[in-house]
Amino acid sequence: MPSTRLVLPMGRRRRTRLWRMLRAAYRDTAALWNEFRAPLIAFFIVAFGGGWLYGELAVLAGYPRVPYIDLPYFILRMMVFEPPVETPPEEPYLIIFWYLMPLIALFIIGRGAADFIRLFFDRSERRSAWEEAVASTYRHHVIILGIGHVGLRVARTLVGMGFDVVAIDQKLKPDIDEELARLGIPVILGDGRSVQTLEKAGLRHAESFIACTSSDQTNLESIMHVRDMNPAVRIVARMWDDTYSKQMKHFMGVNAVHSASDLAAPAFAGAAVGVEITQTLHIHGEDFSMIRFQVEQGSFLEGETVGELQTANNMDIVLHGRNGNVEVQPHNDVVVHGGDTLVIFARHDRVINIVERNRKAVSKK
Repeated sequence: MPSTRLVLPMGRRRRTRLWRMLRAAYRDTAALWNEFRAPLIAFFIVAFGGGWLYGELAVLAGYPRVPYIDLPYFILRMMVFEPPVETPPEEPYLIIFWYLMPLIALFIIGRGAADFIRLFFDRSERRSAWEEAVASTYRHHVIILGIGHVGLRVARTLVGMGFDVVAIDQKLKPDIDEELARLGIPVILGDGRSVQTLEKAGLRHAESFIACTSSDQTNLESIMHVRDMNPAVRIVARMWDDTYSKQMKHFMGVNAVHSASDLAAPAFAGAAVGVEITQTLHIHGEDFSMIRFQVEQGSFLEGETVGELQTANNMDIVLHGRNGNVEVQPHNDVVVHGGDTLVIFARHDRVINIVERNRKAVSKK
């Protein structure tokens, strides 16, 4: 079936992405500052305050006044064992600067000021922190827990539809990690059952949460925390054992529970008889499906118009194809021929009945 895609104005998406990157850079820098502020504050106090004090003491000792703008440079040179002047001073209160500044420099470097500068300009070394900062800027996004083969396909589809996605996993394979980076999906490394991990993924601002790991227990435990943290978020769960699917929907507010076998069964069954059927939609207590199939020669559909078939069979023909030409929402006067391709939408039991009656034409041959 054709894939669904949400089309958004590209200009707006670029502006949103730029604003998000600016916000992420601000938050990441703020986090760096909080982590390294002690050595940084000490560095600025020593460089500027110590430089001013050294200049004033040098004037009292009878030396020419050094321009204020050059005094921090004097202190920096002392820190790296490089004399700022050729002749050392004789006054003890100036000489102490020459010996004390290298020790202060070692203290500041040891506390992490050098690491701050390095990490500020090379965020790749702090990728986890950077991606947490990016995720913190998301709103109305989709969180996917478990990025294996299934989770990656879900993420790829959502990005293709224009949705923002945040991924959670404890460890990623290198090829999956590379593709997520290419798709622009921030990854939160951690246990999806942890409140802290869910907070980092921006759960309180998320629109949907998909529990997509291969462990039913992990999915179930994470959903319990998710529902408690965000009562309004839409939850979709992947389950191998669907024994508790009804209880999950009723007591935990899970919007949809799917297993790989449930999703694959219609595709395998349809392929066996030459039809393509979507996953059944449950709407107001009734099941509906959309299906693509070919009209058999001698079928009850042959020779009838689109309008007549829709009225007589309580269905909607949403697409008609013949000889390579495709028409969406065909006109009611179009006559259906054997070999035509139809896409119909109807109640599930009606769809099955139509396929069965169409296939009877084959058994008569």
